[in-house]
Amino acid sequence: LQTPPMGWLHWERFLCATDCSAQPRRCVSEQLFTEMADVMAAEGWQDAGYQYLCIDDCWAAPTRDERGRLQADPRRFPGGIRRLADYVHARGLKLGIYSDVGNQTCAGFPGSYGHYELDAQTFASWGVDLLKFDGCNSGSLELLAEGYRRMSLALNKTGRPIVYSCEWPFYLSVGLTPKILSSPNYTEIKQYCNHWRNFFDVYDSWNSIKSILEWTALHQDSIVKIAGPGGWNDPDMLVIGNFGLSRDQAVTQMAMWAIMAAPLFMSNDLRRISPEAKWLLQNKEVIAINQDALGKQGYRITKEKNFELWERPLSGGAYAVAVLYQQEIGGPQNFSFSLAFLGNGLACNPACSVRQVLPSSRDWGVHSWVSSLSVEVNPTGTVLLRVGAL
Repeated sequence: LQTPPMGWLHWERFLCATDCSAQPRRCVSEQLFTEMADVMAAEGWQDAGYQYLCIDDCWAAPTRDERGRLQADPRRFPGGIRRLADYVHARGLKLGIYSDVGNQTCAGFPGSYGHYELDAQTFASWGVDLLKFDGCNSGSLELLAEGYRRMSLALNKTGRPIVYSCEWPFYLSVGLTPKILSSPNYTEIKQYCNHWRNFFDVYDSWNSIKSILEWTALHQDSIVKIAGPGGWNDPDMLVIGNFGLSRDQAVTQMAMWAIMAAPLFMSNDLRRISPEAKWLLQNKEVIAINQDALGKQGYRITKEKNFELWERPLSGGAYAVAVLYQQEIGGPQNFSFSLAFLGNGLACNPACSVRQVLPSSRDWGVHSWVSSLSVEVNPTGTVLLRVGAL
């Protein structure tokens, strides 16, 4: 993966809904994914760069088949995963699936422990393009690490290019039990995985987004340097278009996920998304920052009271700059900073053009390296800028 992958993942919005008689359009089923594939192909999502349509937990039957292979629930996926993959591929998209390093998934369905090679071959035979590999029920840190390594090797052995999405460092840093903790070896993790989760599941709430950003800033010295083409830190799904975020908070998630070079996997209902959320998620200027070819992850460079200033180096000597205002009371406030502060003094030397990308796009003109910018930001909002040296 030369740039962070983009797509859609069912978990946050649809969870483990398996009763299709009660909620036929909201259960984890073949119908859900074919309808979502149709929308992705027809309504500009694929053109914007979103190409992976991903199944999370709860797709499988309760038991393996007579040959020991995973099988889809026959009621909810009557055509099996192969037919669904063909449907998705026919629309120019790619299909992702889910399994677990342990003997059961987090929701209690069959895991891949003891079947890594067989499951990798099964996924490849179905035409799967991405595997999200969770870490529940693995038993020990040694078995966890061994399972992630073995599945990586097994996927490569199939000969089919399958993106490998890992939860490995998350289970090391939060512990399998409160007493079992380990510092992730990110060099090793990147050797085996294409992107990896570090922190708890995202929720449809501002508190969740805040906690992910704060964890990332506190650990940036260890995680930023390892990210780049081939492997990415994954702060989890975009929840824009759901219920919990205000417009400003949605802008903050989109802007900061671009700054962090994060995989962009939406979890929402694309069949009934608002025009405002669609505009934000399909914003080509923000996506261009996220997908920048240099592949460097951004980082926080200062925190003053309730303001945070982040920057991300971009190709061509440019920088993306985010001003985040964490205050949750009152109105908009101004934050001023010198352009000489960016890029160790190189971002605007001797001069630069400044363009605001979010919350709306407009040019701010040409500035010298000694200029100061004053940015007005709404509470819990972010202003995203692109600074290009002249």
